[in-house]
Amino acid sequence: MAFKTLDDMDLDGRVVLTRVDVNVPVEDGRVTDTTRIDRVAPTIRDLRDAGAKVVLLAHFGRPKGKVVPEMSLRQIVPALAEAFGTEVGFADGGYGDAVSKMSEGDVLLFENLRFNPGEEANDEGFAKRLASVGDVYCNDAFSAAHRAHASTEALARLLPACAGRSMQAELEALEAALGSPKPPVAALVGGAKVSTKLELLSNLVTRVQHLIIGGGMANTFLAAQGLDVKRSLCEHDLADTARDIAAKAEAEGCTILLPRDVVVAEAFEANAPSRVVKVEDVPDGHMILDTGPDSVAHIRTVLDGCATLVWNGPLGAFEIPPFDAGTVDAARYAAELTQAGKLVSVAGGGDTVSALNRAGVADDFTYISTAGGAFLEWLEGKTLPGVAALEG
Repeated sequence: MAFKTLDDMDLDGRVVLTRVDVNVPVEDGRVTDTTRIDRVAPTIRDLRDAGAKVVLLAHFGRPKGKVVPEMSLRQIVPALAEAFGTEVGFADGGYGDAVSKMSEGDVLLFENLRFNPGEEANDEGFAKRLASVGDVYCNDAFSAAHRAHASTEALARLLPACAGRSMQAELEALEAALGSPKPPVAALVGGAKVSTKLELLSNLVTRVQHLIIGGGMANTFLAAQGLDVKRSLCEHDLADTARDIAAKAEAEGCTILLPRDVVVAEAFEANAPSRVVKVEDVPDGHMILDTGPDSVAHIRTVLDGCATLVWNGPLGAFEIPPFDAGTVDAARYAAELTQAGKLVSVAGGGDTVSALNRAGVADDFTYISTAGGAFLEWLEGKTLPGVAALEG
């Protein structure tokens, strides 16, 4: 994966059109979570230090090509200014005039690009309009890289292009996880349904040595082996698909790890009476809600022999105690190995980030991706337009 970074570009005095993802939650006109803004701050700092004029390109919500006042990016300007430590200008039109007034080190935010139908249509004309006011293009929005939009794909072909610091970190982490990882590699995939991750599973069995399956997905694989999972969440109609994936894994030399024991309960509610049983002994009227301790011990043993781990999805119903125990235990052990320098661990996906935060180890993994769809599509082996546009 070859791409240029800020270090490869002449930035002094240049207008750098910088694609960022600041699609953040807002309540009563105030940003309630600045995680995405904080992630692009290093890029803005480095651009300003290099003497660039920084123009921020971003979207907010889904206005579908129309001006929707409540989706204006103007409302996040104060949060940007605080995170970047500098005044942030705003332009809701007249791109050329606004940019002509900038000095080196200035930061200017353009209005929500999705107000223009040309953005999501990847319209060359709209991209050229943007390019006409810039000298360099910088993409620091990996989370939007799976979209072929004017500001992520077409624009990158019209100006000298590079990756920002957040995009650079993401691509380097993904390369280390699956591009050219240090083997053996394990992938831990959880979540509710196999149907949402068919392409992911099919790709991973060709790329990793161990595939650990948890959550409701595991129930489908267990049922495909002839086990009775009783009232558990299960896609019985995908039994053949599960068997096909298992056969493909065997042909590729990939070991699939399914639960050996599970935590079951009669009710899916916090602190419901529960017990641990073997997977072949799920009682009538019960449902599987977490991976059991023997299964987690098995996962630990596998991780002991691995050099790389890719994690996407929880092992159980982690949102409700005590059914978070399996996920928390496995996550803490992976973090322990990472901190000891024995494991490169890369994780991503909304539920995954929440689960690792719940375990208190999000900062202890090698890299945590906040990109949902883009991270998943990359794991599925798909080409991301916004990344492909930077290569060369």
